[in-house]
Amino acid sequence: MTIAKKGLVPVMERRDFVKAAALCTLGLTSLTGCATQETSAAQIVSEVSSSGGKKQLGLVVNVSKLNELGVMDEIASACHTAHNVPDVGDAKTAIKWIRPASFEQAFEDLDNAYMSDEVRELEYPVLCNHCEEPPCVRVCPTKATFKRSDGIVSMDYHRCIGCRFCVSACPYGARSLNFSDPRKHLSKVDPTYPTRSKGVVEKCMFCSERIDKGELPLCVEASKGAIVFGDLTDEASVVRRALANAFSIRRRVEIGTGPNIYYLFEGGE
Repeated sequence: MTIAKKGLVPVMERRDFVKAAALCTLGLTSLTGCATQETSAAQIVSEVSSSGGKKQLGLVVNVSKLNELGVMDEIASACHTAHNVPDVGDAKTAIKWIRPASFEQAFEDLDNAYMSDEVRELEYPVLCNHCEEPPCVRVCPTKATFKRSDGIVSMDYHRCIGCRFCVSACPYGARSLNFSDPRKHLSKVDPTYPTRSKGVVEKCMFCSERIDKGELPLCVEASKGAIVFGDLTDEASVVRRALANAFSIRRRVEIGTGPNIYYLFEGGE
């Protein structure tokens, strides 16, 4: 499959939305990415911890490989179990740190009437994009949500007053409010991670508690190589090497938030 010929609109780098038409005319016929990277977890962690100065941690998702492996449920389960994410049993008030979405749901701005059925029918994991310019941080009145020096958009649950300004500001639907006590909806509790309370907003925090200990995010570990993680400011990092070999797309880059979750596809005739 050649993605460019099937109708997938490639995404430009860093908000350069006006160049989209030009990019669409490029005749690229082969896309490779995460599956070709043989970097070990230890090496990735070493790359992240050894890079000096300000970082921007991010993920590159090989969507083709992820769907081929069928590990989306395992990824969500690993994330939600370790972080005590409640299963409230109601789609309207569900708490989701990471979830599968269709192309139309994830990339409504890139929908294409002539897109291949193969691309359209893939599942795309959606989560907090840990933006370069996170609007959630700007609107939070209590500084409950903040951006770390490594680019992770984090939260201090004790500061959250449940105003939901961050929920409204997030263009990716990545934040959820606990309308009821989430502890009542946990079949078991992982004591190594704090539970939340009613009226508190929560979201993916890139497994910052694991990164601080030199470990990879759980979604990366559970993906069997379909997701890679690293410092996007480091040209030698595994994520930059993956992106250098493929066209990638990001969610809603035109609004200027600078999302740091990249989705790429493997191709070839």
